[in-house]
Amino acid sequence: MSRFLLCLSVLLTMFNINGVAHVRYVTTNLNLRFGPGTEYEVITSLPKGTPVSIDEDCDCKWVLVEYGGNIGYISTKYLSSNPPHQEVKRETRISTYNTYATTHNTGVRYYTNVDGYRVQSPTYYDSTPAGATALCRDGTYSFSRNRRGTCSHHGGVARWL
Repeated sequence: MSRFLLCLSVLLTMFNINGVAHVRYVTTNLNLRFGPGTEYEVITSLPKGTPVSIDEDCDCKWVLVEYGGNIGYISTKYLSSNPPHQEVKRETRISTYNTYATTHNTGVRYYTNVDGYRVQSPTYYDSTPAGATALCRDGTYSFSRNRRGTCSHHGGVARWL
C-alpha cells in the first residue's frame, strides 16, 4: 500500500501547476534512496550526467524522482541545471548500435546503447562503483541498462549486482 501511495505522490508531483517539469542533471554517481536522507536504504544509483525531472525549483535538500522504474529520493546538492561539460573524443566501433566516446579527464569511456541512452563502458575499479550493474569476468564493472549483451566483450558476466 505504501509503495502505491509513493507512486501516486510521484505522479502527482511530477509536474508543477503549469504542467512543466524542470530538468536537472546528476553531477556525480548518485544514490536513489527509499527516503529523504542518507539513513535510508539505497534503491539504485544514477550515473553522472543522468537527466531527472523535478516538479519545481526549491531549497529542498531531497527531491522525489523516478529512475529506471524505481521511485525514490536524491540529494539536491548533486543536481545542476546544466548538463555536465565533458571534452569528448569520438571513435566509431564496428557496430550498428554504439558510438564510443572517451572523456579526456578521467579516461572513462561511454557509449550510446540501443535505447539511445549514454552509458559508461565497462571500467576497472578497486571496489564496486555506484551505478554498476554487473561485474564482468575480466574484472571490469559494467553499467549496462539491459542484460542482453552485458560484458559481451569482457568475458561475460561473473556476477550481477
